[in-house]
Amino acid sequence: MTPATVEDGHSEPGRTTPARAHRGLFRRRTPAPAAARGHLPTTVARAAAERVPHPTDPLAELRAWPVPPARGWAVRGGGRDHHVGTATVWQGTTTQLAGLFPFVGGSGSRVRGVPIGHDLHTHEPVGLHPGGWLEAGLTTNTGLWCQAQPGVGKSAIAKRLGLGLCAMGWTMFVAADIKGEYSPLVDRLGGTVIKVGRGHDAINPLDPGPLRQLLGTVAAGRQRDALRESIRARQTALLEGLLLLELDRPPTPAERNLVSRALDLASVSSPDGQPTIPEVRTVLDQAPQALLDAARVGGDIQGYFDLMRQVLSALDLLVDGPLRGLFDRRSTARLDPSSPATSLDISSLDEETDQIVAAAMLCSWAWGSGMIEARQAGAGRNILWIQDEAWRALRAGPGLVERSDRMTRLNRHKGVASLYLTHSMDDLEALPTAEDRAKARGIAARCAIHIYGGLPATELGSLAVDLSSREADMLASWQSAGTWVPGQRHPGRGLYLLKAGQRAGLPVRMRLTARELELYNTDGAFQSTAGAA
Repeated sequence: MTPATVEDGHSEPGRTTPARAHRGLFRRRTPAPAAARGHLPTTVARAAAERVPHPTDPLAELRAWPVPPARGWAVRGGGRDHHVGTATVWQGTTTQLAGLFPFVGGSGSRVRGVPIGHDLHTHEPVGLHPGGWLEAGLTTNTGLWCQAQPGVGKSAIAKRLGLGLCAMGWTMFVAADIKGEYSPLVDRLGGTVIKVGRGHDAINPLDPGPLRQLLGTVAAGRQRDALRESIRARQTALLEGLLLLELDRPPTPAERNLVSRALDLASVSSPDGQPTIPEVRTVLDQAPQALLDAARVGGDIQGYFDLMRQVLSALDLLVDGPLRGLFDRRSTARLDPSSPATSLDISSLDEETDQIVAAAMLCSWAWGSGMIEARQAGAGRNILWIQDEAWRALRAGPGLVERSDRMTRLNRHKGVASLYLTHSMDDLEALPTAEDRAKARGIAARCAIHIYGGLPATELGSLAVDLSSREADMLASWQSAGTWVPGQRHPGRGLYLLKAGQRAGLPVRMRLTARELELYNTDGAFQSTAGAA
């Protein structure tokens, strides 16, 4: 009898167990492992262990990574893909896409310039740079219009923009800081704060300002002649504006002619080329032959004085009236075009009449226009011109809007960005004439960049740009006063809608740093009063 193979690995001649023989008949025979070749295994379990390898995880090293790879885990449902596809861009006209335009949400904006905040919808960072947006083709000019309720941060965004642009090499010029709220920031930037008022610095409205220093560095020729004519034109325009405040009407052509000629004579006789209003009045009082010839009255001095009597009375008021001590002497301060920031603080005149405030603003604008001319001649930097509460000055007399627009027109070719701040379009309706109101609305419409904070629903229809229904609802919700629980933050504080053209607006939340909260605080008077109480 042949030997039989049994499960315990032993072979006994002549002995066969039926059950074992039966199982052995149907069992697949496999070759012994290489390690066991040459001898039989002692047990079936050991043989199975030697025959079957231990399983290994081919992704063990990949799973040990702290983060998934770029294409996800290589497992079912892991998001793995062999490539990352690109999106398809579709374009169409507003007629073809009438159901989608105006768009209910913006497409996002990468940081371009000063970081303003984060988009409320996409949480992307949003930057604002009037010069950068102009270069990128997003806007056609560098004018900015900022409108919001009081207390929601209108001046805060102006200061954030000014601070950021100063860090980028610009200079910030606050033409007439009627509340003195920009002075701490200008001081912090190492700039120049000129406090104007009785007992403070004096401004000579006819001071050439930075252009006088530039004139001394330019050789004789066309450029020097152009600077002289620029100085004369600005002096004449400012003097006419001050006369308008006193006369309550624009000067007549004959009066303008004689005043400009008297200004020329006073400039020639002035030792430093800086005539004052009293010196111009003295020339008009003396009635030299040159003025009599210009008046075309022959030798009739009485006819000359009849022609100039109202102008002389207005100059008397500028020198000896309510404005005495403000604009009737030489300047005691100087503007530096290379300064990182400059503020003309007229807060000491805040309690004066609109006429006095308007005169101070006109003089401040004239000085600022001198900085612009100096910058254009290559002696300065790009300028952010901030005009806050400007409408208080413009409502003081008819025609002031036109003169203001001449001095502060959107000067994109001169490297100037003008920022206008107002509470309401109703401020424009307070201007004295329909012509002034139309010109003021034109200033708002010409601004390429509009910044809106919380506004009442009744105000939204009069804005200078079109809003979608979603944008209008958003602005109206930001102006809500919230609850009567004290200590609550105003719901619209730090929220702004940036609009440029017909694009969907960018709703932005701006958060201030601790130092900015200190520098931008406009409620310090109430806080100090509460602390004292």
